[in-house]
Amino acid sequence: MDVVDLLGLDDLLAQLIGAVGLAMVLGNGWAIIQHRRGRAPEKAEGEFRPARAWWLLSVGLIITAWGAASLLT
Repeated sequence: MDVVDLLGLDDLLAQLIGAVGLAMVLGNGWAIIQHRRGRAPEKAEGEFRPARAWWLLSVGLIITAWGAASLLT
C-alpha cells in the first residue's frame, strides 16, 4: 500500500482546496452584504472595493467547484 493511499492525501488535498474556496466565497459574500448595509469594521483603513470583492467571490466559487469535483471523482 502506498503512503498516499494510506494517509488519504488525495482526499485531504481536495478537501483543503474546497475549504479555501468556500472561505473565499463566504468571506467576500459577507463583506459585500455588510457593505450594502452600510457597516464597516472598526478601525478599518482603506476603502471597500466592490469589483475586487466580486472577483474574489467568483474565483472562490471556481475553486470550490474544483474541490467538490475532485472529491466526487
